[in-house]
Order: sequence, then C-alpha cells, then structure tokens
Amino acid sequence: MNKRTCKLTAGAALAVFLTSGLALAASASADKTITVFKTPWCGCCELWVEAMQEAGYTMKTTDLEELSRVKDQAGVPGDLEACHTAVTGGERKYVLEGHVPVEAVQKLLSEQPGVKGIAVPGMPAGSPGMGYDPDARYTVYSFDGSSDGNSSVFLEAGME
Repeated sequence: MNKRTCKLTAGAALAVFLTSGLALAASASADKTITVFKTPWCGCCELWVEAMQEAGYTMKTTDLEELSRVKDQAGVPGDLEACHTAVTGGERKYVLEGHVPVEAVQKLLSEQPGVKGIAVPGMPAGSPGMGYDPDARYTVYSFDGSSDGNSSVFLEAGME
C-alpha cells in the first residue's frame, strides 16, 4: 500500500495539517496526494482511503483520537462535518470532508473554484467507504471556510 500511518497529538497534527497545505502554497504540478486525518478505529475511513488509492491518488494518513481541532482549523462548518478530514491539491490546497466521491475530487482539482473545500456531511450509504454504490444519491457541498459557514451544492452524486 502507498500510505503512511502515524499517531500524533492534536497539536502536532495541526502543524502537519498546516504544513500539508491549508494555505495557498507553491507547487510545480498538480499533486495527486491526499493527506487524511482520521480516528484509528474507523473502518469506513480506511475504505475511503482505499477507494481513493484505487482511483490513482497517493494517500497519507494520520490517526488522531480527536478531530475537532483539525476540522476547526480547516474551516469545516459544523453542519458539514463527517468522520474524517483530508487535504489535497497542487498549487491550491483544498479540504475534503468525509466520504467525498472521486468524481467530486476530480471536478474540484480540474476546475479549481474559489472555495476552501468540499464535503459530504455525515456518512451517507452508498458513498465511497460506505458500501459504495455508483447509483447512490447524496449531495456534495462546497464551503468557503468563513465564520458564517457559507456552503452551496457542488455536485449531486448519483444524478449525472
């Protein structure tokens, strides 16, 4: 497998998260690396990581007992939270919250909209890692990371 797993304190994880690129950072090419922050006991998160690996992404995981500080630092609105938080991108870094499908990540990275990230709130049945079903219907939201928690529909999975 192409993943590294390590355990860090929440403070150290935040430093890694920021270094991994929540801020805009210079990068020579589109990066297909996704850094995932998850709890060590979450099997569905592991399945999402595997699905993203199968789609050609290089996955790096960091196990944490508590993710609320990571989610706060990432600017994920409370109503969009899910079981894991990730970051990806080349020159521009984006947050991926929850069981985001591959097609939404591809759309995000190809279009590079002016958003902080995208999210699939909760753990919808049929999403990657949750008994994947290509016909499952659920909403992928974009969010701007503001204190107002602004979000909008980014993609309707299963409706294309």
